Amino acid sequence: MTAAHCFSSTRTFGLVVYLGKQTLIGSNPYEVSRGVSKIIRHPKYNGFTNDNDITLLRLNSAVTFTDYIRPVCLAGQESNFPDGTSCWITGWGNIASGVWLPSPGVLQEAEVPVVDRIQCDSMLGPGLVTENMICAGVLEGGTDTCQGDSGGPMVTKQGAVWIQAGITSWGKGCALPGLPGVYTLVSQYQSWISSTIKQNLPGFVTYTPTP
Repeated sequence: MTAAHCFSSTRTFGLVVYLGKQTLIGSNPYEVSRGVSKIIRHPKYNGFTNDNDITLLRLNSAVTFTDYIRPVCLAGQESNFPDGTSCWITGWGNIASGVWLPSPGVLQEAEVPVVDRIQCDSMLGPGLVTENMICAGVLEGGTDTCQGDSGGPMVTKQGAVWIQAGITSWGKGCALPGLPGVYTLVSQYQSWISSTIKQNLPGFVTYTPTP
């Protein structure tokens, strides 16, 4: 599962998915790779508004889970992520606007709080943040996803269970004050994901905030 805007077409030639990878350069002893047999973009994806920015990739063969390759639960449709919910973002993207991740390219992680959608919409521009999106970021700036992180996960934790709440989608600049990052809201797509995959379904978990 990734972002639709990462793909300009549904051609799968040359696409490779890496699992268990930690660095872009050098040894990754726990890494495995798979080709992609099909790209399934959401039928209502809008490249102008970034609405429904979600795509599923069908791998050309099954993946065996290990201590280093594990599935994440997906947020169920009744999930609620209130303002301030702690989430974690990961990726190999730029570490600042126009600044590449230095070699050897170690996978980066950062913690960001959810920002209320209405508040986020008023900050980014009225009408830009739809009900299919979730915002997260430090309002003072300094922590955010950036170019090259698109399609990556935003996860949160409920007890001992990791739940994917968002997919890195879009933003205005990187880590600028008052401009949170915007993510595809995974919980909006439980029925589409289930009807598309049909078998070996992922685990959907309803995230409910701790009182």
